[in-house]
Amino acid sequence: MIQVSNLQKIYGGAAVVNIPKLTIASGESFGLVGNNGAGKTTFFRLILDLIEANSGEILSDGQPVKRRDEWKQYTASFLDESFLIDFFTPEEYFSFVAKLYNKSQGDIDAFLETMKDIFNDEILGKKKLIREYSKGNQKKIGIAAALLCEPRILILDEPFTALDPSSQIRLKRFLSDIQEKTGMTMLISSHDLNHIIEVCQRIVILEKGNVVKDLTTDEDTLKELEAYFAV
Repeated sequence: MIQVSNLQKIYGGAAVVNIPKLTIASGESFGLVGNNGAGKTTFFRLILDLIEANSGEILSDGQPVKRRDEWKQYTASFLDESFLIDFFTPEEYFSFVAKLYNKSQGDIDAFLETMKDIFNDEILGKKKLIREYSKGNQKKIGIAAALLCEPRILILDEPFTALDPSSQIRLKRFLSDIQEKTGMTMLISSHDLNHIIEVCQRIVILEKGNVVKDLTTDEDTLKELEAYFAV
């Protein structure tokens, strides 16, 4: 689904992403972990063509993402609050996103019903602008908007941060369920090793922009990750 070849992004003379080859299969739940500055967010921004690589290529479903629009029809993401239109209410924002993908009000209502556990009666009907919500609730709104378009590829950067423990657990279960039911290709970065191994079938460790480990998730993965980061 996503193929990376000879990808480099350089800032200030240093390579912050340096990936010679990486393939993410269709339907795979792919986890990306690494310390601060490892290049996780930069890598996601390159996949989304938000920044330009110094060299190399990223293909989505066999087509280059650079300066192309085809992949945008089946790809959704939430990296941070800058993706939101914060002077909208959540309802206005969901309506705006739905129109981009030709979704009806009935489609919106049916989708939002599936988000009730995640929203926990904290999002809808509050007559508040998005900017007036907590960071955690803004994150819920952004993730919901990404899922509303029923993407084939979903990219989430640190989806569990700023959420309370109950919301983290609900979101983890929700992502696992939706990936299993739809076969969505899911790319998630996280500092929470416990959550990401429960959501993702494959974990890649990025360090200073380089892939240093590529693991298939099993009963020993958490120990292997903890051992790596404990050094």
